[in-house]
Amino acid sequence: MLGMSKDVKRIVATDCGSTTTKAILIEQNDAGEYRLVARGEAPTTVERPFEDVTVGVLNSITELEEITEHVVPEGFPVGRRTLIKGDKVWRLLKEGKTEDTRSQAFDASDMYVSTSSAGGGLQMMVAGVVKSMSAESAERAALGAGSIVMDVLAVDDGRKDYEKVDRLRKLRPDIILMSGGTDGGTKTHLIDMAEVIRRADPKPRFGDMKLPIIFAGNKEAREEVKDVLGTEIELRIVPNIRPTLQQENREPAAEAIHELFLEHVMQQAPGYSKLLEWTSEEVMATPNAVGKLLKEYAENEGINILGVDIGGATTDVFSVFMNDESERIYNRTVSANLGMSYSICNVLKEAGTTNIVRWLPYDIDPFEVRNRLRNKMIRPTTIPQTYEDLLIEHAVSREALRLAFEHHKSLARNLKGNQQQRNIDEIFDHDDSGATLIKMMQLDMVIGSGGVLSHAPRRAQSALMMLDAYQPEGITMITVDSIFMMPHLGVLSEHYYDAAKQVFEFDCIVKCGHCIAPVGVAKEGDPCVSITTPAGREDVKYGQIKVIPIGRNEFMDVTIEPAKGFDVGAGKGKTVKQKLEGGTVGIMIDARGRPFTLPTETAQRTAKLREWLQAFGLPLPRA
Repeated sequence: MLGMSKDVKRIVATDCGSTTTKAILIEQNDAGEYRLVARGEAPTTVERPFEDVTVGVLNSITELEEITEHVVPEGFPVGRRTLIKGDKVWRLLKEGKTEDTRSQAFDASDMYVSTSSAGGGLQMMVAGVVKSMSAESAERAALGAGSIVMDVLAVDDGRKDYEKVDRLRKLRPDIILMSGGTDGGTKTHLIDMAEVIRRADPKPRFGDMKLPIIFAGNKEAREEVKDVLGTEIELRIVPNIRPTLQQENREPAAEAIHELFLEHVMQQAPGYSKLLEWTSEEVMATPNAVGKLLKEYAENEGINILGVDIGGATTDVFSVFMNDESERIYNRTVSANLGMSYSICNVLKEAGTTNIVRWLPYDIDPFEVRNRLRNKMIRPTTIPQTYEDLLIEHAVSREALRLAFEHHKSLARNLKGNQQQRNIDEIFDHDDSGATLIKMMQLDMVIGSGGVLSHAPRRAQSALMMLDAYQPEGITMITVDSIFMMPHLGVLSEHYYDAAKQVFEFDCIVKCGHCIAPVGVAKEGDPCVSITTPAGREDVKYGQIKVIPIGRNEFMDVTIEPAKGFDVGAGKGKTVKQKLEGGTVGIMIDARGRPFTLPTETAQRTAKLREWLQAFGLPLPRA
């Protein structure tokens, strides 16, 4: 690490994505606070004709230099960048020879960090014993480390051994994570799974090196597994992910995944060895960096967070929630078939036309909706040309967000097989071991990211999409990632958290405002909740949405009185007093109940949708 944070005045960070490389410049102002100065981007260049990721990096940084008018000083070598230091300067810094480095680097940055998901990111397979226990724990570890899990093999997954062998040969993962058995428990199934892997003799996606396998299972089986796998596999042994049924230890496996990603995947992609020499710290996988930021922020602020990044092909969901032991647990899932362009027809298939059409505030033939979505799939870079097209895209995003969230909740849960103490009246209730960690009433902040949310014409549209898809409960802050710089800030937070936090709060997330959402159901028009503010009292009926206009960094003390049968966090019918913050939308009062359901009759449904659009100050489409 380069000195103390007070010595770092200027920071450059890049994120090498699959298609676009994004660069940001952060500087410390006169008040000692870090702020975003500029952002640049350029196409990623890992493929022909360039086959060198640093070309795209330099192009994106050149845009930063042009925006900020960083000029090459007289006598400086032609073609040298002024915002990132050369190899010689970094070498001097690492050797502790810091004298005259500023004069050698002129106005270069004090730190350069980078993340990457170019080349398809990190692709893994997971092998375990019990699909719903050890294999699921291993899947959580792999997803949390920023990987795409291609498949999960388990002894009880219903597939024959030859089918597993065929699957391993066809997918060609970058890394295999193997787990299973508690320490001191059974070894037979682990040895059998090792036999399957050895027979498959899988080859890595890049290069001709040995395929890395991480063994994070029963420590008593290590030697037998090592003997079975043989010398053709590079075996990395780490502590057991599930040493006991009541314990899950994902960190050692996640660290090993990150190390092997740098050694095996990153080094094989064209130009990465040069990039690794340029950066002052290790390159991090893009999803891993996002998770790192959210986890650090949730821990330091003492809040529960739900984040989403909805892209063209995949939707990533991140969460940090407190468990029963008062520990904040980080989880990440990837819905690889849910996206807004390449995978838009998968959303259509998974959700069904009816579920998409139900979000449209006008009557339309479902056949036309299907055709429009198919056109989007074959022309993935097009953007909506009419307001009706935009509303269809937003309807699809609601379903993609909802489905990805359901997938996330199924994985982000307490450990299955974990015995729990119960009261006498709970003995005959259903088993809740493995219950989801996602408790919406305890959620403090939602962060929406990805093109359809970050680039919506109005922030109110993004807020309404997230309210419809996630149905937050109680009091929740709704935010949007303005220009998707969470990966940059994630890798920065590993080294200078304060700088990352300041930019995250001031430049990255755009607060739409707090949402008040009473939990309960009633008849349309019945009393739901009353909000008392310094300006007066607002009575909101069931089925309505109301917005109190109040800007960002403006706070208001409110008294929230839910009607009998409704809960906003303190219990049914109990009053809550809290200081709430506004934003680009304001304080949102969602009195549609939880869970809320849309009317099935078309005219009634479209009328309600139009009413909610008006409540958010959004334009109405043609009837």
